[in-house]
Amino acid sequence: MTNDEWRTTEAGSMKPLIGVSTYLEESAAWGVWNLPAALLPAGYPRLVQRAGGLAAMLPPDDPSAAARMVARLDGVVIAGGPDVEPVRYGAEPDPRTGPPARERDAWELALIEAALASGTPLLGICRGMQLLNVALGGTLRQHVDGHTSPVAGAFGEHPVTPVAGTRYGALVPEEFVVPAHHHQTVDRLGEGLTVSAVAADGTVEAVELPGPRWVLGVQWHPEMAEDTRVMTALVEAAGTPGGGSRP
Repeated sequence: MTNDEWRTTEAGSMKPLIGVSTYLEESAAWGVWNLPAALLPAGYPRLVQRAGGLAAMLPPDDPSAAARMVARLDGVVIAGGPDVEPVRYGAEPDPRTGPPARERDAWELALIEAALASGTPLLGICRGMQLLNVALGGTLRQHVDGHTSPVAGAFGEHPVTPVAGTRYGALVPEEFVVPAHHHQTVDRLGEGLTVSAVAADGTVEAVELPGPRWVLGVQWHPEMAEDTRVMTALVEAAGTPGGGSRP
């Protein structure tokens, strides 16, 4: 069976293959096991599936393999996770910044660069939006208050306002309450990026690259909500010839 055959639905249409980056943990427990694991909260693949795509996990690998990996995908999602190491954007670590995840930083930055170079549709979620900004030469604020839940292990909620005339503004034209859990966000914008949504306190909540390439980052966690508009747009771009402005 070829790659194309297993991706074809019963109706004969192709489901776009969407790769989602993953955590790499030294210890994870399930059943009787406690082992190192590449893992991903189930909300991510479920959201891809509800949006009409096929989900593939992309655990950290040698960054030199990223271009070959992206060439086999129709779309890429960089998932949420730990803080980006400040050295990546030329800063000293704030005491409130979490420990580095260097292997994941290197792999996901390589995936972003490969997706941008190939025109593959790209969605960054939370950390993924921050890494997109860093990949394009931007910087991060290492701590903001009010964007996490006071309860450990839970998501907070707050409204975000779209910027008219942007890709995100066309997808979600109304103010929208989103699930969020982050203490870092965009400071100086990366080259070419534009802000496409903001929170009431002015925090950047979405960024994108204007033009034909489908590149969007959101600071919240759409995989924790029922709304599929953002992911559906990625999947549709991934399934449309030239939808990601591929060469």
